[in-house]
Amino acid sequence: MTPPLMVACLALAAWIYLLSFRGGFWLARERDDADKPDPPRSWPTVTAIVPARDEAEMLPKSLASLLAQEYPVQFSIIVVDDQSEDGTSEVARKLAAGAGRDVKVIAGQPLQGGWTGKVWAMHQGLTHLDASKALPDYVLFTDADIAYAPTTLRDLVARARAHELVLTSVMAKLNCDSLAERALIPAFVFFFQMLYPFAWVNRSSAKIAAAGGCMLVESSALKRAGGLARIRAALIDDCALAALLKREGPIWLGLSERVRSVRPYPGVSGIRRMVARSAYAQLGYSPLLLFATLAGMALTYLAPPLFALFAAYPANLVGAAAWALMALAYLPILRLYRVSPLWAVALPLIAAAYVAFTLDSAYQHRRGKGGLWKGRSQALAAKR
Repeated sequence: MTPPLMVACLALAAWIYLLSFRGGFWLARERDDADKPDPPRSWPTVTAIVPARDEAEMLPKSLASLLAQEYPVQFSIIVVDDQSEDGTSEVARKLAAGAGRDVKVIAGQPLQGGWTGKVWAMHQGLTHLDASKALPDYVLFTDADIAYAPTTLRDLVARARAHELVLTSVMAKLNCDSLAERALIPAFVFFFQMLYPFAWVNRSSAKIAAAGGCMLVESSALKRAGGLARIRAALIDDCALAALLKREGPIWLGLSERVRSVRPYPGVSGIRRMVARSAYAQLGYSPLLLFATLAGMALTYLAPPLFALFAAYPANLVGAAAWALMALAYLPILRLYRVSPLWAVALPLIAAAYVAFTLDSAYQHRRGKGGLWKGRSQALAAKR
């Protein structure tokens, strides 16, 4: 067997494994509108905590959708203005005025050492609840750029109650309008599902993950687990919270079309920053894992089209078969995002872009700017 044929066979074997033995991640079947449970006999109380740093532009859509939730009993909202400079708190107060809900806008304190910014803001929201002695049954941690359909909270709580979940998390459907978004955003979700197959997250301890934009947490479970202080330095706060709570009970993670991000990414640079913020942290800041990841990406995504187009027989046919399986695996997420299936053929080029983003993440960390988001570089806190 020639070296090209051997590498092509390895790539084909990788795709056979991924499609057959990795929890069916590529089918995108774990959805919040599937297997919807009956409403609970009694509805628990819920408070949403919204960490918001310079989010005045997002709140008219995101906070307004929370205010419009059709929830049968007490549902309150806390917006933590995390040292914003764009009038975030004023926008939040105007939206809350006359909304008929208990909405509090609190001024966030300066970031403490050893904490990452978002977790610190979330912690301040919880501290406010503790101080008021009004701890609800559930806390909804939700990003300031996430908008909800009117019945979403009700459905999240019904699922949590029916399955006794300590964490119910939904991966918001990201904005996908611009050319850059259509090219790169579905792949972001595809790669996340490959890394953390949702079926495994939901049915076993093989993988633990959550999606930080929407996390419904059972308050008592979080208190038993030691609170957010246990994950104070987490840059990837959602997966850290999932790992913390998994010890207290079952968790659930799914896709959604009713929970949406309203943050646009009109160009590649914005998506690059989103990915680079945490890609190297995901690898534990390990050069060895970085090298292994890049080698794995090259074998899995780049080798098949190269052999299909440029290798001699039979390596070209094996490479083409691997490329075809790759495209097949990408189709369901493209369908979810309602973009052309022709993007499936371009997945190798898209993967190459993500390789570049991951390298940039490592480079930014080396420069001391790792975890840069909203003007804060937080990688040092994450490493403590």
